[in-house]
Amino acid sequence: MFEAKQIVAAARKYDRIVQQGSQIRSSEAVQEAVQKMREGLIGDVYLARGLCYKWRDTIGRTPVQPVPAGVDYDLWLGPAPKREYTQNRFHYNWHWFWDYGNGDLGNQGIHELDVARWGLGVKYPVKVTAIGGHFLFDDDQETPNTLSCLYEFDDNGKHKMMEFEVRHWMTNGEASVHPPERGAPPPPPDDSDAPPPPRAGAPRGPRGPNSDSIGNIFYGSKGYLAVDSYSSYKSWLGRVPEPGPANRKGGDHYLNFIEAVKSRKRDHLNAEIEEGAVSTTLVHLANISYRLGRTVHFDAATYSVKGDAEANKMFTRAYRKPFVVPEKV
Repeated sequence: MFEAKQIVAAARKYDRIVQQGSQIRSSEAVQEAVQKMREGLIGDVYLARGLCYKWRDTIGRTPVQPVPAGVDYDLWLGPAPKREYTQNRFHYNWHWFWDYGNGDLGNQGIHELDVARWGLGVKYPVKVTAIGGHFLFDDDQETPNTLSCLYEFDDNGKHKMMEFEVRHWMTNGEASVHPPERGAPPPPPDDSDAPPPPRAGAPRGPRGPNSDSIGNIFYGSKGYLAVDSYSSYKSWLGRVPEPGPANRKGGDHYLNFIEAVKSRKRDHLNAEIEEGAVSTTLVHLANISYRLGRTVHFDAATYSVKGDAEANKMFTRAYRKPFVVPEKV
């Protein structure tokens, strides 16, 4: 969380155009969905539900081994504590260790959490609770593979709520957020979170190599609306739900960045770095709640958890020199 503040401060100090990698923010369909919610399509939006149901097999256990030739392991570790090299602590599976990652909440989940916060129209929560665990597998993974997060917001006196769920194995979908049918075209590429191909003999989901249900559902006084990872949305209106507006259309996150670099206008960015920093803060607050086993009460004005020194200590880390993030940018 300390680094989330520092990266924004650095971008401002050096007047740089910095885009965060929530690619779906550039989806024209999702932009349309958010705009329609702002215009009152589903009424007073009081609840957002983020789904990160991504098929994740066990990572097993890997032994200590020599660092591969050509790898600068000291540089790779950066500020993290010095550890012996194992394959599980290296490419991709580093996500599942607290030294380097934040579990699937901070891996795939940050994309859906960011959309949930965007659609709900909120910034920082006042209260965060998370429970979960590492279920089914006995392996090297430290982070939870199943996590339920609850966020409460005070939006200028209006109470709003966000739910976020991470699941790793066989699961159902919700609304139109469901595993793809066989033969369905793949979702837009998301190179930040694509896992390695399933290993030979690995279990496969009931609809193919994956059974992923990834997206968001928004609930309002007049209906509900679902966004999925295929850059599409659908809505249902009324007490007896009838289909409302829907659309499927992607966008070009890279082009948006290039155009903003040319214009030098931060507000041209679809995912300006401060938006990413806020959503990242929500990831960390949930993980802090999970790791401490209690609710945290966040104060945005002081960027701290009220009356909880142990939680506030987890806002930063002990940096391994020389990889130290400065207090003053």
